[in-house]
Amino acid sequence: MTSYPAPINPTQTRIGWIGTGVMGAAMASRLLSAGYSVTIYARNPSKVVHLQSQGAHLADSPADLARNSEVIFTMLGHPSDVRQIVLEGLISSVNPNCVIIDHTSSHPVLAKQIFDAAREKNCWAVDAPVSGGDIGARKGKLAIFAGGNEDVVKWLKPLFDVLGKVTFVGGPGKGQSCKIANQIVVGGNLLGLSEGLVFADKAGLDKMKFVEAIKGGAAGSKVMELFGVRMIGRDFRPGGFTEYMVKDLGMGLDVGAEQGDDVVVLPGAALSKQLFSAMVANGDGKLGTQGLITVIERINGK
Repeated sequence: MTSYPAPINPTQTRIGWIGTGVMGAAMASRLLSAGYSVTIYARNPSKVVHLQSQGAHLADSPADLARNSEVIFTMLGHPSDVRQIVLEGLISSVNPNCVIIDHTSSHPVLAKQIFDAAREKNCWAVDAPVSGGDIGARKGKLAIFAGGNEDVVKWLKPLFDVLGKVTFVGGPGKGQSCKIANQIVVGGNLLGLSEGLVFADKAGLDKMKFVEAIKGGAAGSKVMELFGVRMIGRDFRPGGFTEYMVKDLGMGLDVGAEQGDDVVVLPGAALSKQLFSAMVANGDGKLGTQGLITVIERINGK
């Protein structure tokens, strides 16, 4: 299966890409830079001129893209977008042996439905959400959580290697479950870092020295590496929108109920969701998740 249906080759494998936001555009750019032929569908073509300058082709519609691609990547906003564009759109137009890779942080049940629908068309689907933010996307350092068929994921590895490090985590939907668990951890880390910085400031510490002092100890983390300096510098440009973090944590809190299973009790994730939701209520849903510090500051009268 690792040669299915023929080995990945930059000069022969035709790539389709849908979703050119902060993350998607950076990821598509890396594939173009690696020499792959990439066709993009964008509702607003003016936003992908920079990708066209790298050699990307434009498709008139998702169906047009599907007909001219062997591997299709999607990086969308919400599960509703995935349902509409992938399950209700792309799959009806794909060629046999096509593989659809969904990088969107979406719902495990929807990922399973897409996998089953793809198999009915003699195709494969891989749910492969990512972690690492805009910096990881630009540098090709993303953590990629892949669910689906393991041999298909192995076949796709040359493409994943351009984007970051892929880990096969199980069958259909397991990539999405892994991303939800990842977001639970990231949310807790962002909350701890936000509170630590606010406390340090109130205590009269130099916040840069505080971060430098603790990063080599148990408090150090990738979240601190990615967002510590940004928080201190009030740089809240999004690597991922806060409103998406609310979505992801919400799926973690209700996914068991939606599948008819016992709900996992997640008090920390529930608190994190409330605080990120406060950011959205404050009009900051389009800011990066590192903006959580603004909520903690407001609570403390700053």
